[in-house]
Amino acid sequence: MVTAITKGIKITVEVEYQPAYSSPTQFHFVFTYRIIIENLSEFAFQLMRRHWYIHDANRQVKEVEGEGVVGLQPILEPGESHTYVSGCNLKSGIGKMYGTYTMRRIMDDKKIEVEIPEFTMFVPYKLN
Repeated sequence: MVTAITKGIKITVEVEYQPAYSSPTQFHFVFTYRIIIENLSEFAFQLMRRHWYIHDANRQVKEVEGEGVVGLQPILEPGESHTYVSGCNLKSGIGKMYGTYTMRRIMDDKKIEVEIPEFTMFVPYKLN
């Protein structure tokens, strides 16, 4: 688990390898990640966009941008949190992800970039 706090917005990430959905002989490794977004500030914020960098150990890098997360643009009042689960496929079985969320402060439409902390994904047997 990794955590980062940017301007009162706390991002926590937990990763899990999914062997039942992976096919190592086909170079297909599936990971899920659970993100918890907590508003520790005194202002309400809305998550508007995501921007991810996905690095596979085979030197492949993908950049993913889009609106919201899993089809939502949640509003978080002070003290509230939003949790979602998404996934990533790697070809090597080892990689990392990191990025940013663009959040909009409701009271004045000011946008801030919130860090999504870097996290690693690896098939457990690859580290032996």
